[in-house]
Amino acid sequence: MLMLRGRVGGTGNPFNLGEASVVRCAVRLGNGPLGVAYALGRDKRRAELAAVFDALLQDPAHHDDLQSKLIEPLATAQSQARDQLQGEVATSKVEFFTLVRGDA
Repeated sequence: MLMLRGRVGGTGNPFNLGEASVVRCAVRLGNGPLGVAYALGRDKRRAELAAVFDALLQDPAHHDDLQSKLIEPLATAQSQARDQLQGEVATSKVEFFTLVRGDA
Protein backbone atom coordinates (compact mmCIF):
# COMPACT_ATOMS: atom_id res chain seq x y z
CA MET A 1 0.00 0.00 0.00
CA LEU A 2 1.08 3.53 -0.72
CA MET A 3 -0.25 6.73 0.86
CA LEU A 4 -1.26 9.27 -1.78
CA ARG A 5 -0.81 12.89 -0.74
CA GLY A 6 -2.32 16.04 -2.15
CA ARG A 7 -2.02 19.77 -1.56
CA VAL A 8 -4.85 22.19 -0.89
CA GLY A 9 -5.34 24.20 -4.08
CA GLY A 10 -2.36 22.41 -5.64
CA THR A 11 0.20 24.47 -3.70
CA GLY A 12 -1.16 24.72 -0.15
CA ASN A 13 -0.86 22.51 2.90
CA PRO A 14 -0.36 18.78 2.26
CA PHE A 15 -3.04 16.26 3.23
CA ASN A 16 -3.46 12.47 2.99
CA LEU A 17 -5.71 11.76 0.01
CA GLY A 18 -5.95 7.99 0.39
CA GLU A 19 -4.16 4.70 -0.14
CA ALA A 20 -3.36 2.82 -3.35
CA SER A 21 -2.14 -0.70 -4.06
CA VAL A 22 1.40 -0.96 -5.43
CA VAL A 23 3.35 -3.94 -6.74
CA ARG A 24 7.14 -3.99 -6.42
CA CYS A 25 9.52 -6.30 -8.26
CA ALA A 26 13.29 -6.75 -8.24
CA VAL A 27 14.97 -8.96 -10.86
CA ARG A 28 18.61 -9.92 -11.34
CA LEU A 29 19.42 -11.43 -14.72
CA GLY A 30 22.18 -13.97 -14.09
CA ASN A 31 25.12 -12.11 -12.57
CA GLY A 32 24.11 -8.85 -14.28
CA PRO A 33 22.56 -5.67 -12.94
CA LEU A 34 19.55 -5.55 -10.65
CA GLY A 35 16.34 -4.23 -12.21
CA VAL A 36 13.71 -2.70 -9.93
CA ALA A 37 10.17 -1.54 -10.72
CA TYR A 38 7.02 -0.33 -8.99
CA ALA A 39 3.59 -0.51 -10.63
CA LEU A 40 0.38 1.09 -9.42
CA GLY A 41 -2.30 -1.55 -8.88
CA ARG A 42 -1.90 -5.31 -8.54
CA ASP A 43 -0.54 -6.31 -11.96
CA LYS A 44 2.48 -8.42 -10.99
CA ARG A 45 3.41 -9.19 -14.60
CA ARG A 46 3.61 -5.49 -15.46
CA ALA A 47 6.01 -4.85 -12.56
CA GLU A 48 8.06 -7.92 -13.51
CA LEU A 49 8.42 -6.82 -17.15
CA ALA A 50 9.37 -3.29 -16.09
CA ALA A 51 12.05 -4.70 -13.75
CA VAL A 52 13.43 -6.97 -16.52
CA PHE A 53 13.68 -4.02 -18.91
CA ASP A 54 15.27 -1.90 -16.19
CA ALA A 55 17.96 -4.58 -15.75
CA LEU A 56 18.47 -4.95 -19.52
CA LEU A 57 18.77 -1.18 -20.00
CA GLN A 58 21.57 -1.11 -17.42
CA ASP A 59 23.52 -3.70 -19.44
CA PRO A 60 25.70 -1.96 -22.08
CA ALA A 61 25.24 -4.94 -24.44
CA HIS A 62 21.48 -4.36 -24.62
CA HIS A 63 21.07 -0.66 -23.83
CA ASP A 64 21.48 0.91 -27.29
CA ASP A 65 19.37 -1.75 -29.04
CA LEU A 66 16.50 -1.44 -26.54
CA GLN A 67 16.73 2.34 -26.59
CA SER A 68 16.34 2.52 -30.37
CA LYS A 69 13.82 -0.34 -30.87
CA LEU A 70 11.66 0.00 -27.75
CA ILE A 71 12.06 3.22 -25.77
CA GLU A 72 12.22 5.75 -28.63
CA PRO A 73 9.19 4.36 -30.53
CA LEU A 74 7.14 4.24 -27.33
CA ALA A 75 8.18 7.79 -26.41
CA THR A 76 7.24 8.98 -29.91
CA ALA A 77 3.83 7.27 -29.73
CA GLN A 78 3.21 8.74 -26.28
CA SER A 79 4.17 12.22 -27.47
CA GLN A 80 1.89 11.95 -30.52
CA ALA A 81 -1.04 10.76 -28.38
CA ARG A 82 -0.46 13.65 -25.96
CA ASP A 83 -0.29 16.17 -28.82
CA GLN A 84 -3.50 14.79 -30.37
CA LEU A 85 -5.34 14.97 -27.06
CA GLN A 86 -4.12 18.53 -26.45
CA GLY A 87 -5.30 19.49 -29.94
CA GLU A 88 -8.75 18.03 -29.27
CA VAL A 89 -9.02 19.77 -25.91
CA ALA A 90 -7.73 23.10 -27.28
CA THR A 91 -10.84 23.49 -29.43
CA SER A 92 -12.93 23.87 -26.28
CA LYS A 93 -10.54 26.24 -24.51
CA VAL A 94 -12.15 29.36 -23.10
CA GLU A 95 -10.13 32.55 -22.66
CA PHE A 96 -11.14 34.66 -19.69
CA PHE A 97 -10.07 38.28 -19.48
CA THR A 98 -10.94 41.32 -17.43
CA LEU A 99 -11.87 44.63 -18.93
CA VAL A 100 -10.50 47.59 -17.05
CA ARG A 101 -12.98 50.41 -16.77
CA GLY A 102 -11.64 53.89 -17.15
CA ASP A 103 -12.73 56.97 -15.24
CA ALA A 104 -16.11 58.12 -16.49
